[in-house]
Amino acid sequence: MKTFMPTSANTESKWWVVDATNIPLGRLASQVAAILRGKNKPTYTPHADMGDHVIVINCDKVLLTGNKINQKMYKYHTLYPGGDREIAYSKLMQERSDFVVERAVKGMMPKNALGKQMLKKLRTYKGEEHNHQAQNPVKLEIKGGR
Repeated sequence: MKTFMPTSANTESKWWVVDATNIPLGRLASQVAAILRGKNKPTYTPHADMGDHVIVINCDKVLLTGNKINQKMYKYHTLYPGGDREIAYSKLMQERSDFVVERAVKGMMPKNALGKQMLKKLRTYKGEEHNHQAQNPVKLEIKGGR
């Protein structure tokens, strides 16, 4: 008898839709990252892309607990001398709340080529509307909402 080794070729991925309304950003990101990696499946294999596709809607209604909305800063560098920039999360949540969720999930994914491949299965939208109805996504409840 041979041992079954699951690979991304012999598994099928499902589509999930997550409503981010009143859910803390870290809790949302950690659970979405686990689904993207495939850790919710009994055939989880760390070296293969076993994850599912995830659609996150209502990113503009995600919570930042405490006083993070005013104190937390998004920092980046323009790659020019003296190019340090920072933006407050209060401004970032108004303009690009979908980017905030993507960045939080990206921080919880593996930092290698496989992690980048898994991250391509994430779709984020500011409002209720998304254009993936043809894939028949299943609604997923994230525990710990407020």
